[in-house]
Amino acid sequence: MSQDMQDFVSTSCELLALGEPTHLEPAFGRLRNELFVQLADRGFRSIALEIDRVAALRVNDFVQGGAGTLDDVMSEGFSTGFGELLANRQLVAWMREHNEGRPDEERLAFHGIDAEMENTSAPSPRRYLEYARDYLQPDLDVDLAGLAGEDERWSRTEAILDPAMSIGDTAEAEKLRALADDMLTSLHARAPELIAATSRAEWFRARTHLTAGLGLLRYHKQSAQRIDESARISRLLATRDALMAQNLLDVRDIEARRGPTLVFAHNLHLQKNRSTMPMAGRDLDWFSAGAIVGSLLDERYTVVLGTLGSSDVLGLGEPAADTWEAILQGRITGWGLIAASTVTAAATATPVRTRTDTTPQQGYFPLDRASLDAADALLHVSDGPTAVRPLRP
Repeated sequence: MSQDMQDFVSTSCELLALGEPTHLEPAFGRLRNELFVQLADRGFRSIALEIDRVAALRVNDFVQGGAGTLDDVMSEGFSTGFGELLANRQLVAWMREHNEGRPDEERLAFHGIDAEMENTSAPSPRRYLEYARDYLQPDLDVDLAGLAGEDERWSRTEAILDPAMSIGDTAEAEKLRALADDMLTSLHARAPELIAATSRAEWFRARTHLTAGLGLLRYHKQSAQRIDESARISRLLATRDALMAQNLLDVRDIEARRGPTLVFAHNLHLQKNRSTMPMAGRDLDWFSAGAIVGSLLDERYTVVLGTLGSSDVLGLGEPAADTWEAILQGRITGWGLIAASTVTAAATATPVRTRTDTTPQQGYFPLDRASLDAADALLHVSDGPTAVRPLRP
């Protein structure tokens, strides 16, 4: 099997998505690093991870040679605990070293695509909106903190879990949404003036904050809807992925002149087909960021889904013989990249099913036929602990 990602990247590809089937198997982060080194040697100039986009600005400043320590950056620039992962630390350290002494057009950039939107909590939009307001001064002078109130009102668990406790549909929240929309209009209407007075990078930074604030307001608005609970949570997931898709398109807007982008996230966020997930007896479904971006970018979006045979870390044993992962286990030792069509063709002789030996605690979503049919290629790890010994970084 191929171990060169370039074999699966067409000349028209601008956004290459590399998915992982679970966040808990370290092999995928290590492989991502190794593959990104290959891609950087061949013209890719940016990487985007499933972390808060605003916080990730801190990471990009660091890899561009900015002040601070690696410890500080890993603590402040990563959300969801991803700053504690060794592979992420190695990636950031290598990018900073790689960029040293290089001209701007050859430097690697780091982006986030997510926001702190969880099924149990989401922060206040206040600080994101205040950043954009301060950038737009003197165009707007409004007490956003007064309208938003205490941050804890937004971030408490009840504000997401219980529609009756959410403040996303209050008069104050609606006023904040209107003001944020006005700021977005002003940001674009005054773009020539603002960029001349600051820089193109600072303008994008302000838009990044404003996009995050608007996304959080939409998320809190959805959390307040008193509808069927499965539909409500599905819409929360859809709202999060819609923001991810917007962020990916914004990243491509920023990076278009420099080269393609590698995005790394869970398969559920990157696959081209509709995502589904069982949760607490409910069947949830929504269009992922990958499905949205794929429909807009078409052949400029390529997706490689991650699959896993076994893992001691997850307590995941060998897959049953009639599963998709078993087909991959028979073809790949350690790890390898394989065209999705090759796996589909191998399943014509006998019926193949989705594996069922996983648990919710593993966060592992097995390969299914719908995802396989919509994928361009697969990155299969046969056994997590022995899958890869990193070359660089």
